[in-house]
Amino acid sequence: MKVYQLVGALTLLNCTSTSGVDSGVLPDSAVPDSGAIDANGVIDSGAADASIDAADAAVVDASEGGVQASVVIAAAGDISDDVLANQQKTSDLIFGKGYDAVLLLGDNQYEAGSLADYKKYYEPTWGRFKSITYPAPGNHEYGTSNATGYYSYFGTQAGAATKGYYSFDLGSWHVVAINTNDGCSAVGCSASSAQVTWLKDDLQKNAKKCTLAFWHHPRFNSGASHGNFTGAQALWDTLYAAGADVVLNGHEHVYERFDPQDPSGVADSQKGIRQFTVGTGGRAFYAFGTTKANSVVRRSDTYGILKMTLKADSYDWAFVPIAGSTFTDTGSGTCH
Repeated sequence: MKVYQLVGALTLLNCTSTSGVDSGVLPDSAVPDSGAIDANGVIDSGAADASIDAADAAVVDASEGGVQASVVIAAAGDISDDVLANQQKTSDLIFGKGYDAVLLLGDNQYEAGSLADYKKYYEPTWGRFKSITYPAPGNHEYGTSNATGYYSYFGTQAGAATKGYYSFDLGSWHVVAINTNDGCSAVGCSASSAQVTWLKDDLQKNAKKCTLAFWHHPRFNSGASHGNFTGAQALWDTLYAAGADVVLNGHEHVYERFDPQDPSGVADSQKGIRQFTVGTGGRAFYAFGTTKANSVVRRSDTYGILKMTLKADSYDWAFVPIAGSTFTDTGSGTCH
């Protein structure tokens, strides 16, 4: 199996895995293949010596010859404080553990996502697996004007600096990174926004059976600090109409899992999207308020990550706590 990752200027790295599940991180010595983004924003791994247009959304395929292997990912948001603290413990859950990809759910570096703080606090912890990281920004990234620290640190791994949204493929899954920035004030998320227009087009072109989307602000949220983010309504409407399966968020510094539901928050076991809030990457915890409908698991005192195994037509999840903690949450779901 060939595993392709977005790194640097969106060149393609190609390495051989001995296991479809635990293929490990890409070695620094991996030899890059040449590739280019075609007119539809899809990376063509056979285009020799072609340049990549960073303004286009990137799509990466982690399969070869039609064989869809399982892919193991880690995800969390609200991560790196402006001291070296709990982000070290959560990063230790990922480093050297054989993950294929790491999804960042926003507020990756406090207090304002400056490049200096990314280098000082994020780099020695979560930066250890930067080559397999797919980031989304949060409101704290935009504490620095236009999130320049975030985009400078991640480069084209974060998508175009004026957009911050992009998509890629992992095995049988299509994965979409969304930018809700500072409550969608810097990059719009409304039904008429450029981002949602792009999302509709991207999902229409998607040929994968399973779809996962991730961004910072949760549409549904039992947390006392923020509550439901209605600005994500058009995102949910679009993803639900396209048959998406999973949404991952941060923002509220808690862990919360919802049963599958529709964009109105009505339980839907047939077409509903399962949402996880994983704001447990390292920043201080928040409390829960009124429990929202379909919320089935909540925890506000355990740092950790969400581990997901993305299979051909299903997925497994497990909340993995830091050393010394015992809370976990495990389960499985099937794709629509």
